Amino acid sequence: MAACGGSGAAPRANAPAARFPVQIAQASFPTAQRLAQYSDLVISVRNAGTKTIPNIAVTILNPRYGTAAAAFATLLAQPPPGQPILASRSRPVWVVDRAPGPCQYSCRQGGPGGAATAYSNTWALGRLLPGHTARFVWGVTAVKAGAYTVEYEVAAGLSGKADAIRSGGGPVSGSFRVTISSRPRQAYVNNDGKIVYTNRAP
Repeated sequence: MAACGGSGAAPRANAPAARFPVQIAQASFPTAQRLAQYSDLVISVRNAGTKTIPNIAVTILNPRYGTAAAAFATLLAQPPPGQPILASRSRPVWVVDRAPGPCQYSCRQGGPGGAATAYSNTWALGRLLPGHTARFVWGVTAVKAGAYTVEYEVAAGLSGKADAIRSGGGPVSGSFRVTISSRPRQAYVNNDGKIVYTNRAP
């Protein structure tokens, strides 16, 4: 996926200069997961104002590295002086199996999904009418054990000064604190020949 910048803020630089009030109708991600477990991260954004939002977008951030790390990833430490330079220090904590937007050829081949943008770790679902809700869903699989925080920011446009704001006037953002157990989920084959996964605590 193409990347622009890496500091961490959701893009909103060349559309109408306006403030668009929004509400987070849903923000969910399991806080306890296991290696190899598939989970959905869901962020639903409602246009709480009276004007159409130009292009509702969500950026996934690493709290320490911003968008310098890929979405749902972390960064390896810088190699010592004299050591080979890595092409990319970003390493996934979750693998993105399904990203927001229509799942066409790119998505079916493991691509970033129909809502992917040229901005780092950012997906956009287009215009959002007053009173309507946009639902962003990432289907991800945990691949690295540990405790992690996933942050997100909502923008009203990819370029310009179209700001998404909460009812109190602040930026629209949030986070999930997740612990990934090193023990994978248990699985068994039921009487119908289907694989069934359990999420019982280790």
